[in-house]
Amino acid sequence: MALKPDRIEVLTDVSFFMNTTGVRGGVVSTLTSGSGVAMDDAAAVVSYASAASGSLPVGVLLNDVVNYDLTRQHINWHKDEVQVGGKVTLLRVGQVTTNMVDGTPSAGSGAYVGANGLISTTSTNAVQIGSFLSKVDADGYAKVSVNIR
Repeated sequence: MALKPDRIEVLTDVSFFMNTTGVRGGVVSTLTSGSGVAMDDAAAVVSYASAASGSLPVGVLLNDVVNYDLTRQHINWHKDEVQVGGKVTLLRVGQVTTNMVDGTPSAGSGAYVGANGLISTTSTNAVQIGSFLSKVDADGYAKVSVNIR
């Protein structure tokens, strides 16, 4: 589990697809975006960027993206799972408590896009997505205020 349930969702987006598996709680990015404002634009795909440099943050992933053989088992809707290639819910404005943190944050410090979807304390060639509201606790979780416009 990469997200704790104590989150505040002010603005979410459900217009993007994700074609790779991923655990909720990280920042998904895109290098290209879809055209227009169509809700089912196949070019509107996000993923965890392998490097922070050059990636454009879209939001914090709120679903687990899984790759199941759906003829053998079903998606667990109670765990908020989405099959690879499906639409995902992204948090654009709000607050999350996640363990996908890179570095040693302190309350009030900036939160930036990191490699592999991590939320980093390092601002080198990275876009700021918000600020940390706490340090990392004993379980590795930190509270982050997200504001991606």
